[in-house]
Amino acid sequence: MSFAELTEFDFHARMAATGGIALVMFSGPDCGACRRMEKHLPQWLSDYADHFYKVDVQRSTALARAYEVFHLPALFVFVDGHYHGPLHAEAAPAPLIAALGKLISEPAREEP
Repeated sequence: MSFAELTEFDFHARMAATGGIALVMFSGPDCGACRRMEKHLPQWLSDYADHFYKVDVQRSTALARAYEVFHLPALFVFVDGHYHGPLHAEAAPAPLIAALGKLISEPAREEP
């Protein structure tokens, strides 16, 4: 499973139309940590997330500002098109799985 690219022009429509659990990673082309996360996240979370998306912050600056992305990579979770919030965890399988489980068990939030 690989990351599908999103831009600020198709982000909201594609998220609204996405069923299941979607993980969105805001990244940049010069971000080494982003490349590592892009390589490992589908392996680590394929049993828990249905879709993986990425947003290039250099191309979609308005979207990065709207989601208050200050550090890369930044991860956000959507369930059946509804925003559930940022995913904050150590970049390792067990902490990410635990944080994702907690986040999807909470009610959806209003998007930034």
